[in-house]
Amino acid sequence: MELIEKSMKTLFEQLGEASDDASIDRFIAKHGLLDGSTHLHEAPFWTASQASFLREALVLDAAWAPVVDELNARLHHSPDVTNT
Repeated sequence: MELIEKSMKTLFEQLGEASDDASIDRFIAKHGLLDGSTHLHEAPFWTASQASFLREALVLDAAWAPVVDELNARLHHSPDVTNT
């Protein structure tokens, strides 16, 4: 059994999305600021299989849960912007 490190990069790979840092940042910028009442897996931009994976990752697979939670937080909150 091969163990896969659970990270944002490997989560995006599992979802079939581009997984380099710049692509992840672009994805979050494009799809971010989800309404607070929208569950991550219910967001309109996921395919049915992606939504199912995200839902099951939280319910059934504790190993993925922290990374899915991080993605959820990043898609629901605007990035911190500091004017200096």
